[in-house]
Amino acid sequence: MTEPDFDVIVVGAGVAGSVTALLLARRGLSVAVLERGESPGSKNLSGGILYSRVMEEIFQDFVSQAPVERRIDRNQVCFINQDSWVSLDYRDQRLLEAETAVSVLRGRLDPWLAEQAEAEGAMIMPGVRVDSLLREGDRVVGVKADEDELRARVVVAADGVNSFIARDAGLRERPPLNHLAVGIKALVTLPEATIADRFNLVGDSGAALALVGDCTQGIGGGGFLYTNRDSLSVGVVLRLDDLTERGVRAEDVFQHCLAHPMLAPYLEGGEVSEYGCHLVAEGGAAMRGAIVHDGLVLVGDAAGLTLNTGLTVRGMDLAAGSAIAAAAAIAAAIERDDTSAESLREYERLLGQSFVGRDMETYSKAPGFLETPRLYGDYGNFLADTLRGVFALDATPRQSMLGTARSALRRSPLRIRDVARDAFRAVRSL
Repeated sequence: MTEPDFDVIVVGAGVAGSVTALLLARRGLSVAVLERGESPGSKNLSGGILYSRVMEEIFQDFVSQAPVERRIDRNQVCFINQDSWVSLDYRDQRLLEAETAVSVLRGRLDPWLAEQAEAEGAMIMPGVRVDSLLREGDRVVGVKADEDELRARVVVAADGVNSFIARDAGLRERPPLNHLAVGIKALVTLPEATIADRFNLVGDSGAALALVGDCTQGIGGGGFLYTNRDSLSVGVVLRLDDLTERGVRAEDVFQHCLAHPMLAPYLEGGEVSEYGCHLVAEGGAAMRGAIVHDGLVLVGDAAGLTLNTGLTVRGMDLAAGSAIAAAAAIAAAIERDDTSAESLREYERLLGQSFVGRDMETYSKAPGFLETPRLYGDYGNFLADTLRGVFALDATPRQSMLGTARSALRRSPLRIRDVARDAFRAVRSL
């Protein structure tokens, strides 16, 4: 057997890849990280919300040391109609004190993570595109990049939701359209003082807005807006099956969202400095397949580890959690000199015991619930009509809140049985 060039080769220098490499290098293993972008983070868009407590297990004082943008203490969920909107606006000082969530820009976070991995001894190799896996029989023994072959005891696939390595290994088939979405993001630059004023922020506090309804013109998915220090990350996520069936251009939906009267005032005067689209995993636990093979492990998005509950969208914290489990299992397998799938299956056990596996199971029904068409129009209009009956006071006698809601329900396409069924499914799913 040919001597390997490295103990571990990691494909992809995102959160999952760099954290896996860092933890393995800390254990004294030789690790190479192959990144097809010109540099880590160069092909990642805008950023998002990182639920950062898991990072404190890896880095001391992560929020103070890492290039985070704002600490999120305000979370707003908005039902958007054509000319009205109803919001649940939650703000809590305890979120700031616990540093539960931060906004990040991947173009800044990913290079920093790669630098930390390099400081621990990992070799970062940007501009290297992996073409295929290198095999001996059914065992993965390395990767092919153009005319070069690099060998390792274990290869880690951290190459994202559309992982070609997972497909090359036969671990992943093409997912159904309802398990995928197209995400369109823009980074809108604004002065820091303007952002603080518009969102009523103090210091490095921040806000995260989740939007549903007319912002996607009723297409399954939603919109989002996150505050950074001197920019806003804004965009839409559109479920591919619904988008395809409607025959609508994703770009048109995105522009419609930006122009909505609820969102437009936040963006006024801003300049788009970054724009693009990419695939987003929406299937939750149903997208999880096999994540180990002889000589191969899948982490992060490549392993199908994303969660959208409608209230929170998670990927980066799950990626870091999978990296912790993977690094422990890989190091133990190499120490045993047994990198077979059976030996690497310790990763599955550790992942299942961690918050990653448990949360994936807890919210396994969320993707199915979020396919309910009524969420993207009927409920928003019903809520707005009910509140209009409460606040649009005139000289006529008022109904009770319950009576007002009943009147709005009678005018709505919703039926009581639909509301009861959806409420029950929401409780079970979310």
